[in-house]
Amino acid sequence: MATQRIIRIGTFNLFNLVLPEHQYHHDRQIDRRDYNRKLDWIAAQLDEMKADIVGFQEVFHTEALAEALQRTHKLRTASYVVAAPTGDQPRVALVSRFPIKSHHVYESCPSPLTFEGHQIPIKKFSRPVLKATVEFPDGTEVDIFVTHLKSKRPSLESGENRTDPLDIAKGSARALIRRATEAAGLREILLQELQHKRRPVILCGDVNDTGTAVTTQIISGEPPHRKFPMEVKKTIWDVLLYHVKDIQARQALVDVYFTHIHNGFHEALDHIMVSEEFVRENRNGVGAVEYVRVFNDHLIDETLMDEDIPVWASDHGQVVAVIEMKKER
Repeated sequence: MATQRIIRIGTFNLFNLVLPEHQYHHDRQIDRRDYNRKLDWIAAQLDEMKADIVGFQEVFHTEALAEALQRTHKLRTASYVVAAPTGDQPRVALVSRFPIKSHHVYESCPSPLTFEGHQIPIKKFSRPVLKATVEFPDGTEVDIFVTHLKSKRPSLESGENRTDPLDIAKGSARALIRRATEAAGLREILLQELQHKRRPVILCGDVNDTGTAVTTQIISGEPPHRKFPMEVKKTIWDVLLYHVKDIQARQALVDVYFTHIHNGFHEALDHIMVSEEFVRENRNGVGAVEYVRVFNDHLIDETLMDEDIPVWASDHGQVVAVIEMKKER
């Protein structure tokens, strides 16, 4: 029997996957009818994605994720792991048709971030980071990280008003500081893997910013300038993560990559990044990203249409990267 060479990996923000009649975000809850609609919708999206491995965000209850998977065709027997579930906070998860050899949850940033000698008082990720080692069909073991960074939503303090423009500005600055701190902490974790090169690395998740945003580039690292000496370039390439969005853009004549619409702005907040082992130009790679697809037909621009996304659907699009593993290495 031939070994499966085409691997499809996706990222999916579930938008509050919570059991019915359970309160979340203070006073919200979903009734059983909408809960069943949500599970059916998730299963239908997953079947359309046809992914072998999916990183999820916003899982409140492991039982709800398991039930959604049971309604799919491809993933009903897949293995899954949720990062430190509590039932009252959203968490990330990984589902895989291939063996999950091990997993680790990072709740704290490895090193404190300082500014002008003062330590920034953010020591934990707002949502823990998940790392899972997955064995591909050809025997290649890959470290897959799933993340969900702090959103752009203003972090208001006591006495501040969401309608006050100055309070909003200050709250947005606090949210950015937290997201940047989390990005730096995640980069430190990734470097521990990339510098030792034990296994290829894939990162997927909702980083709540565009691919060219500073916080996103903190995570991936910045490519070397073309005039740098080759030896310097090699050391930088060795620890970079490459956006599959950019790999696709170099191969296609049109770029329609967006995963979220807010106040009329179409943005790409959900990303998949790969280490150099999955870049075609790397002769020593184990495979290459061949194609990237975004599933965003359900998203609605509410500034143009007098309707809302149904409560059971996600407000994010899903991303799937198709990787072709090499026949022989």
